Amino acid sequence: MRRVAITGAGTINALGHDVATTMAALAEGRCGIGPLEIRDVERLAVQIGAQVRGYDESAHFNRQQIALYDRFTQFALLSAQQAVAQSGLTFDEALSLRAGVVLGTSGGGLNTQDENYRAVYEEGRNRVHPFIVPRLMNNAATSHVSMEWGLRGPAFTVATACASSNHAMGLAFQMIRAGGADVMLTGGSEAMLCFGGIKAWEGLRVMSRDACRPFSANRNGMVQGEGAAVFVFEEWERARARGAPILAEVAGFAMGADAADIVMPQAAGAERAIAGALADAGMAPGEVGYINAHGTGTAANDKTECAAISHVFGAHADRLMISSTKSMHGHLIGGTGAVELLACIMALREGVIAPTIGYEEPDPECALDVVPNTAREARVGAVLSNAFAFGGLNAVIALRAA
Repeated sequence: MRRVAITGAGTINALGHDVATTMAALAEGRCGIGPLEIRDVERLAVQIGAQVRGYDESAHFNRQQIALYDRFTQFALLSAQQAVAQSGLTFDEALSLRAGVVLGTSGGGLNTQDENYRAVYEEGRNRVHPFIVPRLMNNAATSHVSMEWGLRGPAFTVATACASSNHAMGLAFQMIRAGGADVMLTGGSEAMLCFGGIKAWEGLRVMSRDACRPFSANRNGMVQGEGAAVFVFEEWERARARGAPILAEVAGFAMGADAADIVMPQAAGAERAIAGALADAGMAPGEVGYINAHGTGTAANDKTECAAISHVFGAHADRLMISSTKSMHGHLIGGTGAVELLACIMALREGVIAPTIGYEEPDPECALDVVPNTAREARVGAVLSNAFAFGGLNAVIALRAA
């Protein structure tokens, strides 16, 4: 089986509009969560989120494009543009047939849905824009990325709630490894910070009204974010032959289902996915130095995830560094695993472990090294990125230093 390199990365999220700014914010332990600036926010019980600030769509897209692109599609295109530029790739006729796109999202064009439900039901309009369906469909971002660069290989969208990005990246990795493609643009995008999006999540009663404090005993829920991250995955020998920058090696991937409960996570399912990613990568537990945890800041997730990690890694669990960067950029739902992969790359390339900020009180059920509040310098050669979604769908990616 072929090896897979990451040769480009791009992002826009609450911490920054590019990779360098985002990584600087992660290293500083900066919080991107603040008061929401959306329509009818006063009607919401939850009024905080990790929004992309200072964003002007007209600075990046013309009027015709804006008519076609929901916010989540815009984020995906901007991230892909950065990733392709860093990779140095030119998609000629031959490569375009061997290159594709797999992106994750949960809500798709939720802003478009929200705006048009208002138009029809609140304002009583009987007509909507003819491009509403192409804007709101979950595959819109994937389709526009494929069209932008003429990528005619495998192209599809994965929607598995909070694991969408990890599933998308894992499938892209498997396709290159198995010979089904040579280059894949992959990651995820989400823009759910609209009135309907927040109101729906309020109903689950898992949202914090003040902060995201993963693994802290006084945590009180998750905080939503928005944004995207896209990567160029490329067959290793091809990347080396053209002298491409190799950010990291995608070494392994595993996925599985709890098959137990639609909202309550199961430690056994998370454990199988973690152990499966290690086995797929041919890694011993002692090789892993850092895990970017799913770490939502809910009691159910945090203690379940810590139990799974402790069981898989045994005595080595005490030497692992684990952090949840959701404490800074919020929970991007379908886009979250993609943004979190940036923290994994930073650990491998820069030797900087992003912290879990907002940590205030030790929790005996989360008695692991969660890198509280302050980033740490440490050399690591292998990392994991966890994603455990509602519906009991689990996906874990393993990376090695290049």
